[in-house]
Formats: sequence, C-alpha cells, structure tokens
Amino acid sequence: MMTRWPGEFSFCPMCSTELTSRHLAGRERRVCAECGYVHWRNPGVGAAVLVRDGEGRVLLIRRAPGSTKPGLWAIPAGYVDYGEDVREAARREMQEETGLVVEVGEPVFVASNFHDPAKLTVGIWFAGTITGGVLEAGDDADEVGYFALDNLPPLAFDTDTALLTSLREGT
Repeated sequence: MMTRWPGEFSFCPMCSTELTSRHLAGRERRVCAECGYVHWRNPGVGAAVLVRDGEGRVLLIRRAPGSTKPGLWAIPAGYVDYGEDVREAARREMQEETGLVVEVGEPVFVASNFHDPAKLTVGIWFAGTITGGVLEAGDDADEVGYFALDNLPPLAFDTDTALLTSLREGT
C-alpha cells in the first residue's frame, strides 16, 4: 500500500479521474488510468544563509506570528521560486527577513526537511558575508539577533539545530 502524504492529489489535474497507485520508476506513484497522467510529487527547495559575526555568533530571526512556528528562532531562509536561481533566492530571503544584503558563498549544509508533511523540502544552507543593508526584522521575522553557538534560543527547525550543533561540535 502506498503512503499518502497530506496535500497529495486524489484526482487527476488533467481529466478529474480518480488517481490509483501503481509501481513506476522504482516507487509507488499516483497514476490516472484514463489519460496516463503520473503525479511526480517532488519536494520544494529552500535556501538559507548562515552569517556569523567576528565573535563567531550566528544571525537568527524570530519567526513572526502568521509564519510557521511563530516565536521560535531560525536561520534566515525561504522557498526558491520557480525559475529563480537558488543563490538569488537565498540572497532575497536574507534581505527580506533581516534587511541585510549578502554575498552568498559556498553551501555549508544540505538536508531534507520533514517538519511540514504537506510541504516537504530540501534545504540548502549557504555561507554568507554581509555587504550592505541595515539589520532589522522584516517579512516573516519579528526580531533578529546574533547568538553564540553555546547559548542558542529555542529553534524552530530540526535541520537548523543539526547544522548549528555540528558547528558547535566542530564537525
């Protein structure tokens, strides 16, 4: 039996026929017996920027009311729009959430995010260097600040916790 994820199609978006399960390309897929449509459900992509100050502290945002996990803290991040370069998305999200302009460097962490079963994502965290802007909370954030790795506030996402733990442990 196929695992059904929240938000998964039950009916064909092309002809409205109920989708059935079929083993295809090594996995169970939702398939339309009428028109042949295959529901290739893929995760979204998220992009984040890890910025550290001269003391090694990390820049975090507190998630605002109305966002996922409000009141908890996270590395500035967001979804990559269709047709958008992943580094540009990381740069855009950083500016929207913190007011800072950054140069996006190399990836420092990649992980699958399962915190919202209806919207699974793959996250890419990039190193970032501030090149301009003014630090202020915006968009999905209601507060921003730098935190020592051994004195972090309550974090919103397991993947941010995993990255920051690996930095703290030097792994």
